[in-house]
Amino acid sequence: MIGRTAVFWPAAVAASVTLLAGCATPTAALNAADPKAGCASLAGAKVHAAEIGLPSGTATVDSATLMAATALQVAERGPTPASLITPAAPEFCKVLGQLAPMDPKAPAIQFQVNLPTHWNGRSVQYGGGGFNGVLINALGLLPAARYEQASPLAQGFVTVGTDSGHQNQPGQPPQVFALNDEALLNFSHASYKKVRDVSVALMKRAYGRAPAKLYFAGSSEGGREGVTMAQRYPDAFDGIFSRVPVLHWTGLQHAGLRDGLALVGDAWISPAKVKLVGDAVLAACDAADGLADGVVSDPVGCKARFDVARLQCKGADAPDCLTAAQVAAVRTLHAPLLLDVGLANGLTQYPGRGPSGEALASFGPTGGWQAWWTGTEAPAFPPKPSNGIAWFYGAGAIQYFYARNPAQDLRTYRPQDHLARVREVSALMDSTNPDLSAFAARGGKWILLENLGDYAQSPYAGIQYFESVQKRLGRDRVDSFARLYTAPGVDHVGSGGPSNADFLGALVAWVEHGQAPAGLQLVEQGTKAPFAVTRARPLCEWPHWPRYKGGDAAQAASFECVK
Repeated sequence: MIGRTAVFWPAAVAASVTLLAGCATPTAALNAADPKAGCASLAGAKVHAAEIGLPSGTATVDSATLMAATALQVAERGPTPASLITPAAPEFCKVLGQLAPMDPKAPAIQFQVNLPTHWNGRSVQYGGGGFNGVLINALGLLPAARYEQASPLAQGFVTVGTDSGHQNQPGQPPQVFALNDEALLNFSHASYKKVRDVSVALMKRAYGRAPAKLYFAGSSEGGREGVTMAQRYPDAFDGIFSRVPVLHWTGLQHAGLRDGLALVGDAWISPAKVKLVGDAVLAACDAADGLADGVVSDPVGCKARFDVARLQCKGADAPDCLTAAQVAAVRTLHAPLLLDVGLANGLTQYPGRGPSGEALASFGPTGGWQAWWTGTEAPAFPPKPSNGIAWFYGAGAIQYFYARNPAQDLRTYRPQDHLARVREVSALMDSTNPDLSAFAARGGKWILLENLGDYAQSPYAGIQYFESVQKRLGRDRVDSFARLYTAPGVDHVGSGGPSNADFLGALVAWVEHGQAPAGLQLVEQGTKAPFAVTRARPLCEWPHWPRYKGGDAAQAASFECVK
């Protein structure tokens, strides 16, 4: 059976750009006569609480500067492949500002709104990442975008970013802001809606009219933010793209704690033994899709083929085997985490992770388990980033979000001892409400992409959430407004296999022309211009996966989506 795929319809979208662009009214700040003066006139502008859909202080524009067009730049190093690329930008008005808090002890919400002098009548709001705390400038490529593609700003979109209401401070854990209730509320959901409303008000002043369509795109934490908007504010955005979203947030943080504790002491798995496991998984599962190419296309089927116990040492510890404690640690990672504390929307467990992608050399020197789970040394107390990001993030969240005690002993923490607080944070942070009926009813469209080699979070959490939406609303109704796709072998940041496509174009075509996704390919590209495609796969809709049927292994046409 062939699964549906997604396509970008450039002719239809280009036609709508022309239709929406029009001309700014004479009273608009960004008029053709003098855009520099018009941009500068926005400095000091106020957006008052009456224009913001949530209780809020006043938003103030701190600066507004007309930026000259710039050319494409490619860096040598960065935290992710896409971060190397600074796409070409058109002339635009860069607006920086802040939204005053209600609580004087809470931080302000910082925002950036980029207003192109040639506007297509749309906007894209970018999501954040991790615990945020850094202003998103909304100038880069969107998550999973093809590298050679023009940025949304260069396509004529207004682009919007925020720090979600706090700034990371040197020497402080990134989770410390959660000790303030308003800062936590802003991180949870409020800041994204507030900044959305502020950006709309600024667009009206800049162009003399509101945007015709608003889009949201984010990955990881930013992916959660997008789904949160559909759940809590269904009228806020017309189209949402979420890649690897951390939807089951409480489950993820507690899984980070559990999986980190499983590695304490002699159970820690060294980089060499991570490779041992990764090679064993590939030996058991890589060729099951008809092609040995370093990508496990069917990780669900791989669960039945790979047994970590086969790697257990017969005697003393040795470089080519795992100790009993290390085998137990792997089994812990693969197993669901049971959370019998009554989380939001009735969830009681977080799905396990793997197999596939264990020894992935992600972007930079490490990836897979080493980046996210095992780190370069055993878990420490207090946690260190070198222990693995999931431990550093999860343990910090336990201390600052749930226990609200920076000195909490992570080895004795039990969620049952903090039941009221766990449920309170779950109600704020867990984007697991399956009722998207209001979003669907107003014509919203949603695309979800899960990378199946992801160890920053479990891709099966997003898959289970999507299935809960189907159960709540019915498959046919969900099919009218939402799609779930997967990228086999790809890690959290988009490395490990074909992972890029024009999801924004597909979303625009669906929202504005009713052209449901069909036919898009995932590509893997070099990170140097002209960003040559090295291999491609069809983008398969879950639960389908790409099986090799013969031909050039670098071409998507050589694969078929099978269930």
